[in-house]
Amino acid sequence: MKLPITILLAGFALGCMFPGSADAQSSAVRAFIDDEAPGWESLTENDFAPVNSDENTWSWKDGVLHCTGLPISVIATKEQFVNFEAVIEWMHEKPAGNSGMFAWVSPEALAELRAEGKPGLPDGVEVQMLDHGYTDKMKALGKSTDWFGTNGDLFGVRKPFKPFPPTSPNGSRSFPRKHLCNGHGEWNHYYVRAINGEVRLWVNGEEVSGGNGVTPANGHLCLESEGSPIQFRKLRVRRLP
Repeated sequence: MKLPITILLAGFALGCMFPGSADAQSSAVRAFIDDEAPGWESLTENDFAPVNSDENTWSWKDGVLHCTGLPISVIATKEQFVNFEAVIEWMHEKPAGNSGMFAWVSPEALAELRAEGKPGLPDGVEVQMLDHGYTDKMKALGKSTDWFGTNGDLFGVRKPFKPFPPTSPNGSRSFPRKHLCNGHGEWNHYYVRAINGEVRLWVNGEEVSGGNGVTPANGHLCLESEGSPIQFRKLRVRRLP
């Protein structure tokens, strides 16, 4: 049975945009749900394990996780999750930055990446964190830009996923109904809810994309290093029935 979203609807009245800031503590974006209610837990350095990044790819400072973007790789939670909701805030440091969060990554995928010891990304459902400037970058290179929607895309990576509309031309991605993210140098707020094979994403307070049919619907959470420096903060998770 899927949980009611009554507690979420009140957040829409607060507006769909939050102010951005480079101050990691004093101006932290407040979740539009009470992520300090019972059951919510903060993910800190001790909750993550290395996978296939370099030693200096990830670093923690004053509660903020800094990523150099190199090599293309991930860091993974030590624990696995089935049904959960998560809050995460992120900020690209440069234009055209690329990153994301993976949900329900299998232990086998992580073991394979560790064994290979080279750049690469796991299976799972990717929650895209792509700066608007990436579109301009692809256009300048003469490449197609209709297959991605910058921030807010949801899609399966070597895992079954049925995207909610609107979708990419090939039907593999759930495109965001609105582009609500701030640009590089400003913080953004993601709320992700994953229940019984369904994943939904709220960007800066408003639901924008989703999909279902994910199997198996359990696994690790991963943060992605994909070519550009990015910062993460306020990583919080609550397990759901």
